[in-house]
Amino acid sequence: MRRLATLAAAAAFLAGGPAAAQEVTLTIHHFLGPSSATHARFIEPWAERVEEASGGRIEIEIFPGMAMGGKPPELYRQVRDGFADIVWTLPGYTPGVFPRSEVFELPTVHGGSAKATNLAIQDLWDRIDEDFADVHPILLHVHAGNALHLRETEVSGPADLAGLKLRTPSRTGGWMIEAWGAEPVGMPVPALPQALAKGVVDGALVPFEIVPPLKLQELTEVSVEGADGSRFGAALFLFAMNRERYESLPEDLRAVIDAQSGAAIAAEAGETWNEVEEPGKAAQRESGGTVIGLDAGTMAAFDALGAQVVERWIAETEGQGIDARALVAAARAAVEAHSE
Repeated sequence: MRRLATLAAAAAFLAGGPAAAQEVTLTIHHFLGPSSATHARFIEPWAERVEEASGGRIEIEIFPGMAMGGKPPELYRQVRDGFADIVWTLPGYTPGVFPRSEVFELPTVHGGSAKATNLAIQDLWDRIDEDFADVHPILLHVHAGNALHLRETEVSGPADLAGLKLRTPSRTGGWMIEAWGAEPVGMPVPALPQALAKGVVDGALVPFEIVPPLKLQELTEVSVEGADGSRFGAALFLFAMNRERYESLPEDLRAVIDAQSGAAIAAEAGETWNEVEEPGKAAQRESGGTVIGLDAGTMAAFDALGAQVVERWIAETEGQGIDARALVAAARAAVEAHSE
C-alpha cells in the first residue's frame, strides 16, 4: 500500500498535479525488532494512520533494529540532527538531558499502569516540555513499569538482591539498584540476552512486554513485580520528529501529525503497553519459571528504599534550578488521579 501511494504521487508529479509538491517520505528509526510490540502494535499502526489521513501524500518508511546504522544511545542525536526524521528511543540513554520528565521514571511515582502515567504526563506537559526544545515530540510515554527478572535468585526482600549485577534502563534505575545493595549495569536492551547468557548480569529491570521478543524466559527463572501489579519505577520512551523536518511540512500535513500526537494517542498507547504484559508473564510460566507478586509488606520495604532514590533525585534536580519536590508531588497526584 505504501509503495502504491508513492507511485501514485510520482505520477501526479509528472503530470504536474497539485499533490506533487507536497509528497513527503518520512523515516522512522528504532532499536527493537519487527516482532516487538513496539513495532507491530504502536509504530506500524501509527504510520498507517498518518498515511491514510494524509491521503497518501505522506509515505513512512520504518527501519527497526537500528537498520539505519548506529547504536541505540545515538537515536536521540540522530533525530535532533536530522539523520532520521522520526525515532523511538529512551531518554534514559542520554542521562541528564531530560531533567524534568525524568520524574515519571522514579520509584513510587509510576504505579504500574502505563495508561495512568501517560495521561499524567500530558497533564504536566507544560512543566516538562522544556526538556524537548531541540526536537518535535510526538509522544512521551512509559511502559507498564520495570519488573525484576533474575537468572536464579528467589526474592523475599531487598536483602536477597545484595551483590547481584542487575541491568538498569536509566540512571534512576541504577540508583534504585544501588539502594538494594546490588550493582547496576547499564546497557541497551538488545544487548541483554547475551549478557544474561554469559553471566555478565544476574538479572534485569525490564517490563514483561520485552520477555517474548528477547526470549528472556529461556535465560531467567524468576520474574518479580510488586503488590497489585506495582513496579520498580518505569522507563520513559520518546517518539519524536526532527523539529526542522516537522516545521518544513505544509500546514495541513503538520495537522495530520498533530492529530496522531500527544493527548490524542496517550491513552491508547498506555492501554497497548498494559495489554502486552500478560504474554510475557505467560511465557515465563510456560517455560517453567516463576512469576512472583510481592506481598504488601515486602513491597513496602522496596518502596522505602525507593523513597530514598526520590530524595536523591530531588536534591540533584533542585541544583539545576528546578522545583523538583513540587514536580514529584504533582506527578504523583496526576498518576493517582488517572489510576482506576
